[in-house]
Amino acid sequence: MNSKQSQALILPFLALIAIPAFLLFNFRTMRFEVFFFDIFLGSVLCLAGLAILAVTTNALHKIGEGTIAPWDPTLNLVTSGLYAYVRNPMIGGATLVLAGEAMIFGSAEILVWSFFFFILNSFYFKFIEEPALEERFGEKYRDYKKNVPMWAPRKEPWKKDGEAEK
Repeated sequence: MNSKQSQALILPFLALIAIPAFLLFNFRTMRFEVFFFDIFLGSVLCLAGLAILAVTTNALHKIGEGTIAPWDPTLNLVTSGLYAYVRNPMIGGATLVLAGEAMIFGSAEILVWSFFFFILNSFYFKFIEEPALEERFGEKYRDYKKNVPMWAPRKEPWKKDGEAEK
């Protein structure tokens, strides 16, 4: 792992560990009772979210030749794998992790943070990242954006006509 990749881990660390820990240890007003099923389901959500994060981070590194960080963007547009179904699978994975943490710890504060995180990223993607991607990748990104939804996955993977999936 190079230094740019290490620096990029700051973002998921803050969103998935530091902020939830801060909320858990500083705000104890909105707790709900946790049962075994809550811990089990929360753990499943966390593991699923972490798997999505691992797959998408790897795709951005291997195919995109960049990282998740805005200061080290990908050189290539990634449209295969999970990105063939939905434009932002990484944020979906992170939101699953946060929802799982909320269930495990019985924390409404973390649940509220997960909603805020999702909304914040929705605005960021719509008004900052997507215009930057259109500028960098032009018609290729506009075609991808037209065919692949932002949040609700497609039933079938999108493949540009005549293009093999990587």
